[in-house]
Amino acid sequence: MKSGWLIVNGYLRSEKFEEIYQWLINAAKAKDIALQKLTNDQLTSILPISTGKTDWRVKPDFVLFWDKDIRLAQMLQQEGFPVFNSAEAIEICDDKALTYIKLKNTDIKMPKTFIAPMTFSKEYPDFAFLMQVEEQLGYPMVIKESKGSFGEQVYLVKNHGEALEQIKNIGHHEFIMQEYVKESSGRDIRINVVGDRAVTAMERTNENDFRANITNGGSMKAYTPTEKEQEMAIKVCRYLKLDFAGVDILFGENEVPLLCEVNSNAHFKNIFDCTGVNVADAIIDYIILKVY
Repeated sequence: MKSGWLIVNGYLRSEKFEEIYQWLINAAKAKDIALQKLTNDQLTSILPISTGKTDWRVKPDFVLFWDKDIRLAQMLQQEGFPVFNSAEAIEICDDKALTYIKLKNTDIKMPKTFIAPMTFSKEYPDFAFLMQVEEQLGYPMVIKESKGSFGEQVYLVKNHGEALEQIKNIGHHEFIMQEYVKESSGRDIRINVVGDRAVTAMERTNENDFRANITNGGSMKAYTPTEKEQEMAIKVCRYLKLDFAGVDILFGENEVPLLCEVNSNAHFKNIFDCTGVNVADAIIDYIILKVY
């Protein structure tokens, strides 16, 4: 029987996450694949410390990596496993600054973005960099911690004082400063891409928050992406070498699509509830084509 490992985080326990894991396991089972869920802390004892030899009783055909433990993903790749998504792709998507850098000189349109300078202190001794960025972006301005999910760690600041306060609250965490796209306030689209195909999409809106995420109280409806929106989502995944992802797109001036962010292991329950499309099926079908 065909087999795979579904790698999840052992310290993240939630019914919402468990439901997603089960959908992936069920989708694999429907294709005669035994997908075994393993946590990253379990694998620490399974993987051999020495190179060149393996101690697995049953070596799986592939690894579906539904976590952000980059070092573990790298180790699995080094041991010769086909890993979906790759460690490199997950690392780039998990860091908004790296995503911006990787796509900066491509044809992907993004809001004007500046990366905060690195500091070894717990907080910045001065804020000269902020004054330089203010001249370019003005206010309101969006400040995003480089790592964050579900619209969290994303802040809208309306003046210099609010920006200072927010940066001090962020502390030593890395962050970016980004142009506020007023045309897309409280509104965006999520396109789930698998391989070179836009599998499904939804539009999210929030009348009470500039972030459209459902977790923040937004609403959703099925959405048919334009040709340009689909093209952007698929190109982003190609450039970042993603096997699958949730691509979030903003509406710029005259509805010109602007990339917001990319999620390497995007949750798909909401989009299933909205569209009836189970992204887990598409992911398993894609892996079958790649592995068997």
